[in-house]
Amino acid sequence: MRVADEMDVNIGHEVGYVVPFESCCTNETILRYCTDEMLLREMMSNPLLSFYGVIIIDDVYERSISTDVLLGYLKDILLSRPDLKVVIICSPELSSKLVSHYGNVPLIEARDTCSVEVVYTSVIEKDIFLSALRLIFEIHHSKEKGDIVAFLASEREIQRAYEMIKQEEFQINPEVGELVPVPLNPYETFSDYIPYEGPDHSFKDHKRRVVLTTSLGESLIWMNNISFVIDVGVERRKGYNTRIRTESLVMQPISKVQAEMRRQILGACPTGKIFRLYPEEVFQNKMKVSLTPKVEESNLTSMVLFLKRMDIAGLGHCDFLNRPDPESLMQALEDLDYLAALDNDGNLSEFGIIMSEFPLDPQLSKSILAACEFDCVDEMLTLAAMVTAPNCFLSPPQEAEADVSVCRTKYLHAAGDHFTLINIYNEYELLRKANASQYDVEKWCHDYFLNFSALEMARVIRAELLDIMRRIELPISEPAFGSEENVLNIQKSLLSGYFMQIARDVDGMGNYIMLAHKQVGQLHPVSVYCMNQKTPEWILFHDFSVSDRSYIRIASEITPDLFVQMVPQYYFTNLPPSESKEILQKALDHMSSMSTIEKPQEEEDGVYDNEAAGSAEQRCVIQ
Repeated sequence: MRVADEMDVNIGHEVGYVVPFESCCTNETILRYCTDEMLLREMMSNPLLSFYGVIIIDDVYERSISTDVLLGYLKDILLSRPDLKVVIICSPELSSKLVSHYGNVPLIEARDTCSVEVVYTSVIEKDIFLSALRLIFEIHHSKEKGDIVAFLASEREIQRAYEMIKQEEFQINPEVGELVPVPLNPYETFSDYIPYEGPDHSFKDHKRRVVLTTSLGESLIWMNNISFVIDVGVERRKGYNTRIRTESLVMQPISKVQAEMRRQILGACPTGKIFRLYPEEVFQNKMKVSLTPKVEESNLTSMVLFLKRMDIAGLGHCDFLNRPDPESLMQALEDLDYLAALDNDGNLSEFGIIMSEFPLDPQLSKSILAACEFDCVDEMLTLAAMVTAPNCFLSPPQEAEADVSVCRTKYLHAAGDHFTLINIYNEYELLRKANASQYDVEKWCHDYFLNFSALEMARVIRAELLDIMRRIELPISEPAFGSEENVLNIQKSLLSGYFMQIARDVDGMGNYIMLAHKQVGQLHPVSVYCMNQKTPEWILFHDFSVSDRSYIRIASEITPDLFVQMVPQYYFTNLPPSESKEILQKALDHMSSMSTIEKPQEEEDGVYDNEAAGSAEQRCVIQ
């Protein structure tokens, strides 16, 4: 929008953008901003990126999976298209590696002219969060002009700091001025969010902003009015554990590149100060030079599905800057095989090709395809949109927690969290279709502690998924939410994709052990079952990560009989021995014995004919 304004053109014409689930471009667009993920998806139909003459890649230092895949494919594309120009903006630490990767290419170095005061602590702080909070108030009471940016360790700390600053606002001396917390987290929206007002407001309105963010905000902030940066030096970072097929949230030091990014935010302020809440020795000797590439510490299932799709597109070779983790690659292939995305030769099956059309996790894509058989596509699209969009539940202030439990009861669904999400979205759509004003919809969200922006995003995502279904001519069922048959069909569809994410309560106290490994987790407090004080024995869950609070998020009850009916036999056979597996084996044996008894009777009655055989064959195709 800024570039379109400076060029005095309309956004979406000469200058446009493409981000996940939203495109603002036309055929006349000559300058397009997009995420690396969206450019990769475009390569599925245009592998040589023939519509582009120049490609500029920024934020390479983050080393996301999409960025590394793009950098790998561009090396091959440049051989086929010598006319294409690629500009890569990176940190000095990565420049030599990129020059070597692409082979004697020009390197332009932009020297840093930022000379700000860097203040280190003499010792490692015991409680870095409280030290950062105290420093914010000390700077504010000093009356030195300028806004503050505080880099905290996690999203939870952003919210905690926000609430604590809001609580203190009435005790701040009016002569000092107002301290306004601005939470900046791309994955979360707070109900009291205050938008940033640009570079000219600083202290003129007797307010000082303090931007509360994490590593996600390093490349998002560049304001002339910022005079102070507080860097806690650690972050809560995700890493994928292949042994337990689960992400772990680990507190670890940031890299030197990140520390430098934070310092450069003060580039426009010659009197700026950055407070590093760690000793200089830590910066020099204990911090990594740069971030570990995500291809070495992530679940690679989605990436492998994309690479297999690019084989079909004729661009099979991807020369990675860093080799992906071999164990994660093998596990990704195994998971895609379980999901029926691969054929016997290891290439994409027809199912795999269709799954790659959806910009979703492969498990979720598989559940949507299964919904085509079970006549619950409408509900599954809603669910896919809700779990892909940001969390729709706002974290209320502590004093309002009792009110949340009361007001959300209206939308709780006995079948589980997945069904509760569908309930909430359907109510949101009813309000929109009733021509309620945006104010009324936002008020409804406020009253029920729901995230309006997340629901708006879910609506956009659902529309995009519906367009994909129509484009590839998949059947779309009519809405039937609420009936017992529909609930069962949704459970079957979910199990078709998420049979690898099953847990069992082993003690009746809500301690769930994962079926595929022995990690233990508890249901998240916003779960239907926590609010209803019910503890189902078997659950299917959407998300689980190992951390100091190992919560299972978005869970719904299932039965052992339904699980053994839907799970691929070779996956079940490969599960490690456990008490849970023995229970499931008994359910499987019982089902087999019942089938043996019923089959002769069906043949005698003439029921087991070609129609029944065709149904069984269809069942196998889905699985």
